Amino acid sequence: MSATTPAQPSSQPGRIMSGEMAEQPAVLQRILDEGAPRIREIAERIAARNPRFVLLTARGTSDNAALYAKYLLEVQLGKPCGLTSMSTTTAYGATPDLTDVLVVTVSQSGGSPDLVASTEAARAAGAITLAVTNNADSALAQVSEFHIDVLAGPEKALPATKTYTAELLALYLFVEGLRGGEGSAAKVLPELARQILDRKDEVRALAGRYRFAERMVLTSRGYGYPTAKEAALKLMETSYIPALSYSGADLLHGPLAMIDNISPVIAIVTEGKGGEALQPVLDRLSSRGADLVVIGSQEKVDQATAGFALPTAGVAEEVQPILEILPLQMLAYEVTIARGQDPDAPRALAKVTETR
Repeated sequence: MSATTPAQPSSQPGRIMSGEMAEQPAVLQRILDEGAPRIREIAERIAARNPRFVLLTARGTSDNAALYAKYLLEVQLGKPCGLTSMSTTTAYGATPDLTDVLVVTVSQSGGSPDLVASTEAARAAGAITLAVTNNADSALAQVSEFHIDVLAGPEKALPATKTYTAELLALYLFVEGLRGGEGSAAKVLPELARQILDRKDEVRALAGRYRFAERMVLTSRGYGYPTAKEAALKLMETSYIPALSYSGADLLHGPLAMIDNISPVIAIVTEGKGGEALQPVLDRLSSRGADLVVIGSQEKVDQATAGFALPTAGVAEEVQPILEILPLQMLAYEVTIARGQDPDAPRALAKVTETR
């Protein structure tokens, strides 16, 4: 794997990441105001071609956004859906028949060679190709039949924050467009995001509690599972704390044995069916004396060791992940600052990772 030159640390550690997190309410509003009509148009054109199933292609943070889209497509649309293994085409030269298959490639930069090559191969194999990026001039956008710009604006901090939530909202609106919906459940998101981001002191208190953690475990189910994976990635790439993410169901199949009362377990408890499915896992964690941190309703937070209450009462379950990740981005930032590191420029990383 090769990469571009890493960004240089800022004079004030975390200044760039903090600023980009703060932009998220405005980015979400921009997508609703300016991006939604174009997204709906693309969705209608693709829906008219009636793809038989969907494949999602991505890396890193965008892979977690793609996993969110997988839940949307399967639950909201009933469409068979899978995550691709790019090396089957880029390394092994496989040539699957992708006639009438929708291939959605998600990438902030649209610049990674394996994403571009696999999309080119998919189009040659008969697929309908859609790129979802933050760069309309990228190579990925150019080789795809359709392109959605997530309109997040330039992102300079190495940890992706505003591009992640922008991808989630764009993908939600796209799936809504495929089924003829208007995406009205998303209208409340910009204001609720602003309220969450204003609660820095609460997150800073959590960070003070866990700044010396040697390991963290994150878990959720349903729509919240991509949030657990993305939060783990943010914690690892900024603070260097080993953070393991599991579906609640998978956590019970073996990894539960490593849970103790020392390493915190962060549970993302989405209000709805995902949270209901996670409840037996929360009960097992509590019975083991786990240091349980809940991101969810006030009721669930009150039953845990610590947590952050989300203003998601009445918010549709499928859009709650766009809010759930915000306090976890802030937690990764605050833990990193508390540990004396710079979240803007994690060691050994670059903004565009050129995997092949």
